Amino acid sequence: MIAIIDYGVGNLFSLTSSLSYLGLENEVTDSAEALRQADAIILPGVGAFGDATKKLHATGLVETILSEAHAGKPLLGICLGMQLLFERSFEYGEHEGLALLPGEIAPLSADISLKVPHIGWNSLQFTPGCPLLKYNTPGDYVYYVHSFYLKNSPVVVATSDYGVAIPGVAARGNVYGCQFHPEKSGAAGLQILRAFGELKGANA
Repeated sequence: MIAIIDYGVGNLFSLTSSLSYLGLENEVTDSAEALRQADAIILPGVGAFGDATKKLHATGLVETILSEAHAGKPLLGICLGMQLLFERSFEYGEHEGLALLPGEIAPLSADISLKVPHIGWNSLQFTPGCPLLKYNTPGDYVYYVHSFYLKNSPVVVATSDYGVAIPGVAARGNVYGCQFHPEKSGAAGLQILRAFGELKGANA
């Protein structure tokens, strides 16, 4: 079973629908025990980093998330959920993240002249090898909606071009992140969720 963390940041209907379409049992939950019992965990998120961090800590789930990730359970962060996996964000101030992955989140507007937020479909470029992308092909299009992006990180495994190289997928060990929304990325996104569901028996 895949546990989707509910901490009040976003509509989770598309994500649960996509997982169910793939035949992957899933549950939206704010229960620490449910996270411990799950085969894999997804941390979704939309909105501002600082606000999301406060809401996540208010659930009391942070310690459980960290302990389950350190124990080797597959964890996938999506959009803002991916950004929360990193050390810090400079979104309207400086905020600490979960520090499960190395890197920092910075404003796109400081580095590009293109329109911000970055909204729309972009092709994903990567060298095959990441388990999360085993069913995907370089050039697959995925759907982004964001104004901040990952910088200074050695764990980027896929990028998209939007004036700069936007880290699309990050991965280290059992911890993964997608800056784009796989649940809104058509067939390519479903393939990513399918691959995540196959990690360490998450589809059991």
